[in-house]
Amino acid sequence: MPLAKILLYYAFTPLADPDAVRLWQRDLAESLGLRGRILISEHGLNGTLGGELRALKRYVRKTREYAPFKNIDFKWSEGTGLDDTGASLDFPKLSVKVRDEIVSFGASGEVRVSDDGVIHGGMKLTPDALHELVAERGDEVAFFDGRNALEAAIGRFTGAIVPDVETTRDFVAELDSGKHDDLKGRPVVTYCTGGIRCEVLSSLMVSRGFGEVYQLDGGIVRYGERYGDDGLWQGSLYVFDKRGAIEFSDHAAVIGACVVCGTPANRTANCADASCTTERVVCRSCVLPPCEEHASPVE
Repeated sequence: MPLAKILLYYAFTPLADPDAVRLWQRDLAESLGLRGRILISEHGLNGTLGGELRALKRYVRKTREYAPFKNIDFKWSEGTGLDDTGASLDFPKLSVKVRDEIVSFGASGEVRVSDDGVIHGGMKLTPDALHELVAERGDEVAFFDGRNALEAAIGRFTGAIVPDVETTRDFVAELDSGKHDDLKGRPVVTYCTGGIRCEVLSSLMVSRGFGEVYQLDGGIVRYGERYGDDGLWQGSLYVFDKRGAIEFSDHAAVIGACVVCGTPANRTANCADASCTTERVVCRSCVLPPCEEHASPVE
C-alpha cells in the first residue's frame, strides 16, 4: 500500500529569478501529483508538500539538483492518507507563489541573505547543544516562542515566553514595543515549527540589541525527533494542514484548555460559522459557538 508522507523544508539563499523558480517548482510538483504550498522570493524557498513517498523522494532529488537548494534540510512526517488518485488527503490543492517574503514578518527590507542563509541571525543550536546550554546556564536561559499564541496554547517549551501575537507580522511591533527588553542581557533561544520563522526572528532580535540570541536548528520538529516527550518540550505540535496537530509519542502532555468547558484539549477548530477562519482550542466534546464577528446581531 502506498505510503502517505509530508515534507517540511526551506532554504534562505539569494534567487535572481524567483518567477523562473516558481514555474520549475510548480511543474515538478504537478508532474509528481503533489499537493501543498510552496512560497518563493528573492530570499529563497519555503514549502510544505504531501503525497506518496516515492513521489516525494523524487521531488527531493530533483530539487537538490539545483545548486542553491542542494543542502536543504527536508523534514519528514506521517501523512493522513491518499485519495483514489494518489494525492494527499492533508492538502486540498497545490499552490506555488512568488511573495516578497517566504515567511511573512513584513520585514523584507530588514532581512539579508547570502549563500549561507540569513545574515546576522542567531547562533544555531542542535537539540543536544540546547540541552548543554540549559545544563550550563539553567534558569538564565529564556525560551522565546516564534509562533503565534494559538500554536503555543497546545504545545511549547517548558517556561517559554509566548509573545502576544496573532500572526507572524505582529512580531516586529512586539519587539519594538520594548516589553521584552529585559531579555537583552540573557541567553534567548528562539524556536518555531521547522526553523524558518526563527531564522528571521533571531536576526530581528539581534538588530534590536538582544545580545545573546540562539535559534533551535530544525525547530520543534527536529527536537521532537531527538527527545520526543522526554525532554524540555511539552504538548502537541500545531501544523498547518488537515492533521491540525501531531504528537511525538504516546505519552504527550495535554496542556491546552477548551475555551468552552475548560477541560484539557490538544486540538483547535473554527467557530460554528462555516466562513470563520478564527481558530481556538476546543475539546472533542464541544462545538465552538460563533465568534463575535459571526454572531447574529442582537435584536
